[in-house]
Amino acid sequence: MNTPEVQTVPATASSWSPPLPEASGFEHLIVETPGLRSHVATIGQGEPVVLLHGFPQHWWQWRDIAPLLADHGYRAICPDLRGAGWTEADDPKIRRETRLHDLVALLDALGLERVRVLSHDMGAIAGLQLAYAHPERTASMVVLSVPPPFMSFDPKLLGGLTHLPPLSLHRRGRPLDWLFTDEYAVKGFTAETVASYLAPTRRAEVDGAIGRLYRGMVLPEAGRIMTGAYKKRRLRPPTLIVLGRRDEPFTEELVRKISGNPADYADHLDFAFVDDAAHFITDDAPEAVAELALDWFARPAASA
Repeated sequence: MNTPEVQTVPATASSWSPPLPEASGFEHLIVETPGLRSHVATIGQGEPVVLLHGFPQHWWQWRDIAPLLADHGYRAICPDLRGAGWTEADDPKIRRETRLHDLVALLDALGLERVRVLSHDMGAIAGLQLAYAHPERTASMVVLSVPPPFMSFDPKLLGGLTHLPPLSLHRRGRPLDWLFTDEYAVKGFTAETVASYLAPTRRAEVDGAIGRLYRGMVLPEAGRIMTGAYKKRRLRPPTLIVLGRRDEPFTEELVRKISGNPADYADHLDFAFVDDAAHFITDDAPEAVAELALDWFARPAASA
């Protein structure tokens, strides 16, 4: 078996196309695993925390949060997941657990036996899958903008699913800037920030992966959640679910209602709600997210 390669690549290397957005202090790696060449940005030294970005974002989502983790003695590891950012795949197919298998291969290549996980939105799919399939490798988790997978369906959730049809049927070249509106972010976005997030979609591989991600991963996983598959499994790693108070329709009242009694499905799960933040909580409130993550990672139950 070939040993995966880890290459350190300068952020200013001419091979990056399009250019990487600016973020000081990060080291950039290319990690080769079977069929995948993952771009990974890292910062800091110490206990590893893997940060899994949402959609349509990439490693740069953590530009304000990862340095705060590094300042407190963690090594923040921010990969571009398959179908996003500057990561390249040999096979365009994406299935429900494809990113889970990619994540396990990445941990193996980096020599990481056990990590903490901070994930947002679509990145939470792979993070939670890791926690369920490999609890021994997941020390603790913080999940952003996503209710727990053992939630029950409520008609009020339908208002938060209107983006699924157009993204599942995405055609190459269609713009995604409609996702960066006041509906999803309290503070809004500058044109430069939106451009930085969407720059990799100029790559044919990333643009072509959007529909495959939703049809092959998101919709099948949503189906499992809605049919109660995760009510039959137990979430072992300590998990904190964090949502913005202005992330409609995921109000605190609704999230607690659809989550039932977490102790029935998880060993240790809690909730936190951030003021003045919506779905893109890492842009609305990066300091609050970092503070919550650091507090959760330091708790005895999360350190066992």
